[in-house]
Amino acid sequence: MALIVQKYGGTSVGNIERIQNVANKVAKYADDGHQVVVAVSAMSGETNRLTAMAKEIQDRPNKREMDVLLTTGEQVTIALLSMALEAKGYPAVSYTGWQVPIKTNEVHTKARIERIDGTKILQQVGQGKVVVVAGFQGISPDGDITTLGRGGSDTTAVALAAALNADECQIYTDVDGVYTTDPRVVPQAKRLDTITYDEMLELASLGAKVLQIRSVEFASKYNVPLRVLSSMQEGGGTLITSEDKFKDNEMEKPLISGIAFSRDEAKLMILGVPDKPGVAFQILGPISDANIEVDMIIQNQGVDGTTDFTFTVSRNDVDTAFEILQATADKLGAREVLSDDTIVKISMVGVGMKSHSGIASTMFKTLADQNINIQMIGTTEIKISVVIEESFLELAVQSLHDAFELDK
Repeated sequence: MALIVQKYGGTSVGNIERIQNVANKVAKYADDGHQVVVAVSAMSGETNRLTAMAKEIQDRPNKREMDVLLTTGEQVTIALLSMALEAKGYPAVSYTGWQVPIKTNEVHTKARIERIDGTKILQQVGQGKVVVVAGFQGISPDGDITTLGRGGSDTTAVALAAALNADECQIYTDVDGVYTTDPRVVPQAKRLDTITYDEMLELASLGAKVLQIRSVEFASKYNVPLRVLSSMQEGGGTLITSEDKFKDNEMEKPLISGIAFSRDEAKLMILGVPDKPGVAFQILGPISDANIEVDMIIQNQGVDGTTDFTFTVSRNDVDTAFEILQATADKLGAREVLSDDTIVKISMVGVGMKSHSGIASTMFKTLADQNINIQMIGTTEIKISVVIEESFLELAVQSLHDAFELDK
């Protein structure tokens, strides 16, 4: 017998038929003798519907009241799923975030979980009940309802698994696991049976949308085995776990686990900047002050007392960043400011990079053979990222996937 925490997203509980399907999946685990705790999102489209209603009343709705409003979506789902389980003969009880309680800080719409009291849940599963918990929500120290922001239900499930010392946390989505890359770009992409927390964090941060970063961080911090499964079809999914588990179960980890890419990239260049100490801060300080996140950075060594400085930001931020950079250029006496929003970032991720050389050279040769120019390069211990022209995205990903034989 194991204690399993499952999470079902909005698509999985989008209508009564799908809620019945979720109840059937939960029932199978109960039939096998497992204790099951389920975290659910609001039905698909419900959060958007509630948000639209609020904005008909206020252009910028009060954040406290938005939290009160939006959490009703999950309250509907937990009640309906509990009813569906009861109708099939499986005792169930539903709890909102504040009933558990899931204790958060006081930041409305973007709260962070601080502690979960699992006593009530453990009592109920000990009595043979399925416990259904509202994801995405908690309660502040002042007793206010809070929401956890984007991906909050994933985070709720992982946090519950950590607090309850669960044997596994299962995230059910509309895909059947984590793939070597996006199957829409590379049809022969392969579903991974296992992947490390670090690799999943990199893939999630680089554009893979299977899991939210916060939930993977939580799982890694508390060593919660995390499995991604499809709510629409059967299968073993992908297990996300610690690197130590790979050493125990596999002779050798693959060099590359996956290729991620992001179209949400733009490049800014400030040319002819005086080459002196502190210039990087003078350029990036005002960008940071505007709450614009900078990703990759390159500074060239100047030969005439000046240097060129290049960095990337989200496309949504490029216009604002360009205006800020233009003002900085005027102050510094720089020659020119340029921007380019026709780029993409492609990243190869794998813990196998730690112990094998030649991966970067193979990557660069593969792109060169396709006449694809690399504009920027960034590396970590388990990742190599390049910036290229957007029109070459599909060709680059397919070529790299083939070169490293990820379909095998």
